[in-house]
Amino acid sequence: MKIHNPFRTALVATLGVGLGILLINSVENLSTVLLYLGTALFLSLGLDPLVSFLERRRLPRWAAVLATILAVLGVFAGIVLIVLPVLVDQISQLVAQISAIVQRGNLIPDLKEWIQDAFPNLLVDDVFTYVTNWLTSNLAEIGGSIGQGVLVASGAVLGGLFGAFIVLILTIYLTASTPSLKRAVYQLAPASKRDRFIDLSEQITDSVGYYVMGQVSQGVLNGVLSAIYLSIIDAPFPAVLAVIAFFFSLIPLVGTLTGSTIIVLVCLIPGLGSPATAIAAAIYYLIYMQIEAYIISPRIMSRAVSVPGAVVVVAALAGGSLLGLLGALIAIPVAASILIIYRQVLIPRMNEL
Repeated sequence: MKIHNPFRTALVATLGVGLGILLINSVENLSTVLLYLGTALFLSLGLDPLVSFLERRRLPRWAAVLATILAVLGVFAGIVLIVLPVLVDQISQLVAQISAIVQRGNLIPDLKEWIQDAFPNLLVDDVFTYVTNWLTSNLAEIGGSIGQGVLVASGAVLGGLFGAFIVLILTIYLTASTPSLKRAVYQLAPASKRDRFIDLSEQITDSVGYYVMGQVSQGVLNGVLSAIYLSIIDAPFPAVLAVIAFFFSLIPLVGTLTGSTIIVLVCLIPGLGSPATAIAAAIYYLIYMQIEAYIISPRIMSRAVSVPGAVVVVAALAGGSLLGLLGALIAIPVAASILIIYRQVLIPRMNEL
């Protein structure tokens, strides 16, 4: 190939590379904003089936959106009111115990005695001397690390609260304007193919919406059953553990297993639970996970997504690696959307060739 104007060709190539780098940097700088927007869009599509249900009951769009948002906020407010008093009570008990130990003034002797009883062959005095010297020589560095860690944690909490507020505002806006946004996107398709594009888009958005509602339904069922059973076996803080079961059930594949493990470990904490309570909880969750995997989940998700098991595993792992928890949550509906396009667009087109 003969290049007639090398300078112009090099200039255009350089500008193209520069534009690509600029776009990549822009995406990286806007990653947080894009994450907020993606989360809000995912949540709004998940709330849309409920809004549509209320609209079919002759509620105007604004009233259906308002009722849905108020219901969601009410549920989260109830969860906070359940968990917060327990946390405050436990922190108060911890502070009281620490204060009592400090007032007795015999923390070090009691600790030495306990270690000596647990490890008879250990030179306890030498260990305490070494630890004391190390703490004395690194006190300033340890204090700086603790202070820095507190600042980082405080910043993360404030950033999380700010992000949650932004996602809430975007979710309300997107939920209220979903029909107009859909119409605007549909206008981008050529008129000759617009009906087909609308049909595929509606299938994809319905798939995402029903998937979110299905996951929430599974979480609610797990939370309610957990609250009832944990109250029967006298587990510690059954309401809080039920909230844990609900939230972890929203995570695909490993959510129920992880939440169940945490609940069983909490039941083993001395002074709160007992081995018998933990065993009873473990047996219940082993049975529940089998019922959820083979009966509950297929029935709830049959209307939402139709994705092979291997694709579910790969999609969840890939989504979790790319975007963390949010990626794992949205990976399955994204995989379902790709399969819809594959089955209804790509395969028929290949058959025509």
